[in-house]
This record gives sequence, C-alpha cells and structure tokens, in this order.
Amino acid sequence: MIDLRSDTVTKPTKKMREEMLKSKVGDDVYGEDPTVNKLEEKAAEKFNKEDGLFVPSGTMGNQIAIRIHVNPGNEVILDSKSHILNFEMGTLSNFAGAVPRQIETKKFYLPLKDTRKAIRPKEYYTSQTDLIAIENTQNMKGGTIYPKEKIKELLELSKKRDIPIHIDGARIFNSSVETGMPVKEIAQDVDSVMFCLSKGLGAPIGSMLVGNEEFIEEARIVRKQLGGGMRQVGILAGAGLYALDNHIERLEEDHKKAKILAKELNKIEDILVTEPDTNIVMMDLTCSKLLPEELIGRMEDKGILAGCIAPQKVRFVTHLDVGPEEVRRAAKKIKCCFSKEKP
Repeated sequence: MIDLRSDTVTKPTKKMREEMLKSKVGDDVYGEDPTVNKLEEKAAEKFNKEDGLFVPSGTMGNQIAIRIHVNPGNEVILDSKSHILNFEMGTLSNFAGAVPRQIETKKFYLPLKDTRKAIRPKEYYTSQTDLIAIENTQNMKGGTIYPKEKIKELLELSKKRDIPIHIDGARIFNSSVETGMPVKEIAQDVDSVMFCLSKGLGAPIGSMLVGNEEFIEEARIVRKQLGGGMRQVGILAGAGLYALDNHIERLEEDHKKAKILAKELNKIEDILVTEPDTNIVMMDLTCSKLLPEELIGRMEDKGILAGCIAPQKVRFVTHLDVGPEEVRRAAKKIKCCFSKEKP
C-alpha cells in the first residue's frame, strides 16, 4: 500500500531507532531524564524561547497552552477551519473552560479587521478575549503557510490589547523549510508555540511546547493534570533529538513530491487540485460525479490510502516513507479510479 493518509504514518528510520536505543534515561517527572532535558533545551533554543516541554501529542500541547492563557469562561479567537477547533474533541471548552470565537474565512490568515472586531469589549458582563490562536502550516487549508506579515499584524494588535498569541505549529518546520525562514523568526514575539515531532519529522511520538520559563513551569503542572507525566521517556526523546538534527532539511523532498502529485492529479477532468505550499494536497470533487467515499474505496482497491476530511474533499499527504516514484505510481492509479481503465 502507498499510504498518503497523513505524515503521521511515518515509521522511525533505522538510524533513529539506533539513537533511541542509545539514549540515556531517567525519571522525567523528577526532571532526571537527561535526554528529555536535552531535547527541551534544543527545542527552546531553535525558537529562541526560554524553555520547552516534551508532551505526548500536539493536541495535549495546544490544550496545555490554552489552559494557561485562558481564564475559564473567556474566549479564544481562531480560524473556523483550525485543528484546535475541529479535531481536538472540544477539549478547549471541556478542560480549559475556554469559549471559541471562530472567524469564518476563505483566506490563508485571520483578517485583521475581523480579528479586531472579534475582540470582546472590556465590560464586566461579557466574557473576555484571552487568546488568539493561529495554525502554521494550516492543515485544513491544504498545508498553506501563514504569511509572516500577517502574524506581524496580529502581534501589533495583540500588544495593544494585551492578548497573547499561541501558534499551533504542528508542521511549522514545513513552513520554515519552504520559506527559508528560521522558526525563531516565524514565531518571534509570540507567547507560545507547539510543534510536532511525529509528523514530517518522522519521530514515533511526541510534540514540544515552548515559551518563557514561567509559562513552561505552569505547563509542566498542567501536563501532569492531563496524565502526561512520563518516566523513562528518554528513549522517545532520543527520536525527537535525531529528528531535529537530521529530518528538518529533508522536508523539502516532501514538498517536491506533493507538487509532483498535484501536477499529475490536475490532469483529471472535473476535479480541482490547488498547487500545494508544502506537503498536503487537497482534491476538490465538487464538480465530479464521483463521491469522496467511493473514490477512497476505489483507491484502496488499487493500493492507495488517502483521507476524506471534508465534504467533497480528499487529502493526500507526502512524507519520508513514500518516494517520488511511489508518488508517480500513485497518481497513475488515482487517475484510473476516474475512468474504466484497469489498475
């Protein structure tokens, strides 16, 4: 099977497994795991933040940040298509007591005018705006890159209104590699960032949360509340260290493969495939007679796995476990799904 469902399906490489095996371990709840400590220091250094925290998942990292930034009953401004709102099981309300103030937009960023309008007035009888959350790259918008100049606009607004900004940077290194901009520059002056080790970077598990010392000190407590206190977890942190040292630059390969796939799929009649920014290819079937569920079934019969993530939309994600030739072979088989040709 050629698995294009997500970059989360990647498996640790042989060299990564060797590094995991060699990793020194200790009890992380006591702060005694040397490999975890090294990973947290490296993550903070890359983002030019004071400290970092290793967490089991990106969702946990995002929700810890929301819990810290938002007082119960107050609001988070975010995109209506954001992962935090749509794929984290309402935890922002269930755990943090936060109220989502979503902005509907077809743009690749939160429009400044709409964001300003969404900020609640300073009245005692209204819930207050405690956080602005953005996503970079943006999963449901096809791995699009959040424009740096738009982050700068939000930062100027947030400083005037004293509202922190959190970046769900699950794939922020994809943004960095594609733009040539270091992550510390992308995330400059934002209050907190979460990024995943287990997607394009290829680690088997884990995400990082970075911010100032006070924020991470509190985040460690909230992580424990969520059951995220881990013991001899250096074995996993070793994979994260290897990923940060060896798998960032290679993300460019995934972007090239996504462009190859998009170019080939665009040759199919009655579908729309936009040029991908990074490693996510979105196929719009609105004008096709073929339903997404039917296409998914046909592709699986031909040895291709993909995901139906929205009405009339199918997502393909390139990653280190699928090479260029496999991508070309997948494109050929997908084309056959729209015709009467044999596999």
